[in-house]
Amino acid sequence: MTKLRAFIVDDEPLARTRVRSFLNENPSVEIAGEFGDGIEALAAIRANPPDIVFLDVQMPGCDSFQLLAELPTDQRPAIVIVTAHERFAVDAFSEEAVDYLLKPFGRERFHQALKRAMKHIRTRRAGYFGERIENIPAAPVAPQRIAVKTDGRLLFIKPDDIAWVEAANNYVTLHLAGNRRILVRETLSSLEKRLGPSRFTRVNRSALIHVDQVVEMQASKFGDYTVLLRNGARIPLSRSLRGRFEGFVTGAP
Repeated sequence: MTKLRAFIVDDEPLARTRVRSFLNENPSVEIAGEFGDGIEALAAIRANPPDIVFLDVQMPGCDSFQLLAELPTDQRPAIVIVTAHERFAVDAFSEEAVDYLLKPFGRERFHQALKRAMKHIRTRRAGYFGERIENIPAAPVAPQRIAVKTDGRLLFIKPDDIAWVEAANNYVTLHLAGNRRILVRETLSSLEKRLGPSRFTRVNRSALIHVDQVVEMQASKFGDYTVLLRNGARIPLSRSLRGRFEGFVTGAP
């Protein structure tokens, strides 16, 4: 299990020692850096962001609120403010600190703050991965039926009944099972989108075939190829589409 990385930022050596000793009691956390100067700490956070920062308020270089102002809220580590002064509490929580440790603090209070910081990290990571999963585009769903107009009628056809589609200008011919043919006023590109990419693929500029209907791919002595379908249809395979077609039929990436 990967340990959480923590920074200790305090200009008082004894204060850093106290935080360090308590952190060492938790095997899930490693101390990745200690700093006594705000500017040095800011540079280290930017260069190699930790998961948690135990941050004193008043330090040389810049104080904790100046440091936090330089870090976008959504990119900040979990911040635990560590100070001897109560008056900074409102400002600390307005800056979304996860806890406020008032010096001198004991072991129990420290581990309570650490526990809150770890919970904050888990919640934020869960939200991040959940958002990524939600944003993954859904795979296109193949239609169960498509509607086509022909001879003044509206026909509902199952895509799996289509062996291949032949184009001619603004018309297409659907070659169905049983050697039936239906002439439809629609472009091949439009029908290709409606049928979806999961079962149909182009073999040339004028033909779209159902992958399950492919029986064989035959080569001629001139280097050209022909796709043979179950119904006996022989359809020329464009050289420019050969690689795409072979990958589609075999399932290769």
